[in-house]
This record gives sequence, structure tokens and C-alpha cells, in this order.
Amino acid sequence: MKLHVFELERWQSKWENRVRYNLSESGVHPLKVNELLGGEDVEFLNHSLGYSQTNGTEELRKAIAAIYPRADMENVLVTNGSSEANFVAMWSFLERGVEVVVMLPNYMQIWGLAKTFQAKVKSFRLREMHGEWKPDIPALRRAVGRRTKLIAVCNPNNPTGAVMCEAAVDEICEIAEKADAWILSDEVYQGAELDGVAAPTFWGRYRKAIVVNGLSKAYGLPGLRIGWIVTTRELAEKLWAYHDYSTIAPTTLGDYLARKALEPEMRVKILARTREILQANLPIVEDWVEKHQADFSFIPPRAGAIAYLKYKLKVNSSRFADRLLREKSTLIVPGDQFGMDGYLRIGYGSPRECLTAGLNRIGEMVEQVKKER
Repeated sequence: MKLHVFELERWQSKWENRVRYNLSESGVHPLKVNELLGGEDVEFLNHSLGYSQTNGTEELRKAIAAIYPRADMENVLVTNGSSEANFVAMWSFLERGVEVVVMLPNYMQIWGLAKTFQAKVKSFRLREMHGEWKPDIPALRRAVGRRTKLIAVCNPNNPTGAVMCEAAVDEICEIAEKADAWILSDEVYQGAELDGVAAPTFWGRYRKAIVVNGLSKAYGLPGLRIGWIVTTRELAEKLWAYHDYSTIAPTTLGDYLARKALEPEMRVKILARTREILQANLPIVEDWVEKHQADFSFIPPRAGAIAYLKYKLKVNSSRFADRLLREKSTLIVPGDQFGMDGYLRIGYGSPRECLTAGLNRIGEMVEQVKKER
């Protein structure tokens, strides 16, 4: 088995803690422990550092289930981040020749895993239509057939920040139903909608849905490494066995702090903080794009701390990002890593001073590239 390199994650992991201005992150500036605990927490300080319940404590799984109508803790598997959730779900389905259909663009983890396991991978795309990114439903209908085992989607979407409407979600469910295929829906940006209206979930709409989420993006808690899968009881039990072979268990302190984050009042407070950051910072990006409209355009994101910019410069996106990294100590994600040269993904969830300074350096790099033509 030949590993299909996860270029986006390798790029970020290598450089994000070594640059001065990191605009590659797709979540908001993280919370601190004391913001969750509200000061001294004796229980936290006295917490045993033994193994936690390997599929997540009952308390945490109940808190997660409460987010999803008609779910209970037996529908939930807690993982080390939503990345592990995607991994164990895909691992359980993939083998040589299995047919999967993947929405593009996306985070590319699922795409890379499918390629690594030598599955037969088909795709359908989000298209720019009437000022929005929308799924190409006719293309999905053409791609899905009786051999299709899984349809993978990302809603809200990374890197575009698009949110699929209820009708599109229902159409995807209908297509999956006809093929008797599972739907794997990465919903890790749910809760980070700028208008505060939650993106539609696939949970409860389709009998063979696998919903992935976690605390890294909308909650601003990536360091906890807490993700989850919500699915049928039978599949949750099956995926737990795969989890036994990967990380075994979430961390004890991560599980504890996740329970604090998902207490109803705290959850509302955290998601409100996320929206406030996004609503304050997106206009900075919009103003910057307006200033550079001769070279850049974009469809404003509806969710997530990511802006997907289209550019007209005569330079490859990876080449531009590499020069920006080395000459300006500023990190962004090139469109090449989503299979879409001519685009750049910029994270705008960082502190405003960092965002402004990083954008200024992108502007400087643009001017240098134009002078060199």
C-alpha cells in the first residue's frame, strides 16, 4: 500500500508554528483553559491521569448526543479530533476497488485515504453559480451508481466556506438512498456560521448517515483533540473496534474539558464568541479584496474562518505560497492542495493585528510578483 501524501496537512504542520503570521488555520483563535473553567477548578487539578473510557465517557457522549435530535450516547463514538473520526470511518469502508464518491474541493483527507486504500474514487464539485458555491447535483447523479458504497461531503465546506441548502442536502440523501450508499458528512464547521443559522446536518435525514464533528473549528479548541462520530448504534459499535487499533482512547483531560465546553450555557457562549470573531474579521478581508480587485475576487464565506480567493496573477499557487512563506514569514494554503490552482485559502480567525499584518504581506508579495512579469 503506497501512502498518498496529505499535502495540505504536511504543509501546515511543518510551518504553522514557525512563521510570524499564520493565515493557514481554518478555525478561530483558540480559547484558553481558564476561559473554559472560569478560574480555579479543584476537580480539574485533582483529575486522575489514567485512561479515559475509550469510546468517550458516558457524560461526554450524552452531551454530544444532546446536540442531535433523537440521538443517544450509543450513537456516539468520541475520537481524537475529527481527523481520526474521518479516518476510522473511511478505514471501515475502504479496500481495493471499493467505489466512493467525494465532494470537491474539501479538506482532502478523505480523498487521500481513498487513494491510499486503492479505492475507486469518483467526484462531484461545488461550482460557482450566481454568486454562491453550490453542489453540482447532476454531476453527483451521474457519478453515483449501484457499485457506490459511500458518498463523502463536507458541510459547511472547507475551503470555500459554503453552506449547502436544505434542498441540496435532501437531494444528496435521495441519490444515496437509490444506491443504498452511506453518506459520510464532515460537519466540523457547523456552529461557525456567520449568520448564526446552523447548517443542515445529515443526521436524522437519512438512515445510513455518518456525521463527523469536533471541537477544533467552530469551538476554537483544537488542542483538546476531541472529535466524534454520530451514526447508527451498530456502526458506532463497529467503528469503536477500529478506534481500538488507532489511538485507543481520547485523553482524560480532553474528555473532561470537552464536557465543560458542551455544557449548554458554555456551548452557547463559545459559539457566540466564534461568530463575533468572524463577523469582526471578515470585513477586513473584504476590504483587502476590494483594494486588490484587479487581482483578486471571492465569494464571501457563509461559515468557517476561511476565505477562498481566486486570483489573476501569472503564478502557480504553490509557488506564490512558498515565496510568501520564505520572504514574508506568512503562511497561507495554495489552491494546488485542493486540486485548484488559481486559488488561495486564507484563514481570517486569528487576532485582528495578525490578520491585518498577514494580508499586508500578501499584498507586498503580489506587487513583487507583478513587477517581475
